[in-house]
Amino acid sequence: MKALNWLSHSVPGLLLCLVAGALAGTVAGPLGRFAWLVGQLYLSVVNMAAVPLLVVATFFGLRQVLALPRAGARFGAIFGTAAGVVGVCALAGALAGLLTAPGAELPAQASEKLGALILSGVADGGEVRVDLHGKAEANTDKLPHALGNIIPDNFYRALAHGQTLGVLTGALLFGLAFAALSREQTGMLSNVFEGIYRTFEQIIAHANLLIPVLAFGLAAHLSMHADRATMGAMAGVLVTFLMLCLLLSGVAAAAIAACARLPFSQVVTELNGSMLVGLASGSATAPIPHTIEAMSARLGFPRGLVELVVPLGAVFVRGGSALYFALATVFVANLYGRPVGAGDVAWIAMAATIAAWLSAGQGGLGTIAYAGVALSVLQLPAEAAAVLLLAIDPICDGPRNALSLVCTCAVIALVSVGLPMERVAAQRMEGADGRAHVPGPRLPAAQAAAVRLVLTRAQLALASACALLAGLLIVLMGIGVGAK
Repeated sequence: MKALNWLSHSVPGLLLCLVAGALAGTVAGPLGRFAWLVGQLYLSVVNMAAVPLLVVATFFGLRQVLALPRAGARFGAIFGTAAGVVGVCALAGALAGLLTAPGAELPAQASEKLGALILSGVADGGEVRVDLHGKAEANTDKLPHALGNIIPDNFYRALAHGQTLGVLTGALLFGLAFAALSREQTGMLSNVFEGIYRTFEQIIAHANLLIPVLAFGLAAHLSMHADRATMGAMAGVLVTFLMLCLLLSGVAAAAIAACARLPFSQVVTELNGSMLVGLASGSATAPIPHTIEAMSARLGFPRGLVELVVPLGAVFVRGGSALYFALATVFVANLYGRPVGAGDVAWIAMAATIAAWLSAGQGGLGTIAYAGVALSVLQLPAEAAAVLLLAIDPICDGPRNALSLVCTCAVIALVSVGLPMERVAAQRMEGADGRAHVPGPRLPAAQAAAVRLVLTRAQLALASACALLAGLLIVLMGIGVGAK
């Protein structure tokens, strides 16, 4: 247990797991497949716990942000800054693609390999069908289906099916109504939400001990299934994407350090756990508890703002996806000999930003289908691009998710300028498991006290007798009604 705890919080440890997994995928396939299965079970548990926690955090975040001065302006700043950050990532991807020109002047062997890959993947008259919902749908049904995902007619069904957009919409509507009520009216419900928050936080904290197993299984899975010739042919776009993710993550961390007035190294250290979870899991919801803890209790940003923006950012601040779509568009344009000018860069960045927002609620391979929005600007074949992106997406998924996470943290830092800091790092408490624990959503003192019901033995005996008598009366009434 201690070894897993150390590995799950250590960058060198996780890198060691990745290297070991890659070797196991090459020489010990059954071990790699078993680790991959355990990793998928871990992701299922984390996503199961993270979605309800996302809902509760949104409730508390809305109430506390609405209580701030000029709440309307604060909400406008949140959405405006988020749009700006995603747009900057898209523009960076388009400019980097223009400068590095991935896919241009490929060696003959690499061109033949990519051409064969496209021809082998294209079917049904030149179309590649990427089905996101497990069934084919007519074009006329896509818009109503998308609107149904955003505004579901049954919130519990959206929660059960993991439809993140629908869950977030329901949480926002309920949270607004919850925040409009007085604290006296919602005192007991706030205590219930506090207990739910703590419970799922503990579930995720214990489940994240399996992150090393997930990293091991992911590396083994990629090693067993990756086509090395294809990776070599697409090395240009892969290296460019990974370097851009690293660079933009550093810029975002520097912005957070400047707003928090802390050293850059301390910000990187505090966000280390969140980034590791996002990078290894590829899930947008799994790092939510770590991010809330790091940004509020460790770095001192207002907890209410953090609890609102982190769940929203997990769905809408998709800077990594915008970067990915923009760079992929330039890559495909170079493959087909389509020149990309300075004027095209702005259109690509805008289309990649829109595609990133449209892909909200999607993860992994589901994101690829929305690359066609950016490709359509240059009238490029989205079907062929989908075949190529499917080959490299398992490698890009983790860095893409990690960049989106640090972009969300940058949005929090930028919109919290002028608000008092709440750094309580000195108040961290060590639990029995050796991990640090910090306070969850803070409630007023009148609400924080638990309600206790104390009965004497005589009172308990009297209550039990009354319950038994009531049960007998119900049974006799039922017999009487049945006899008639």
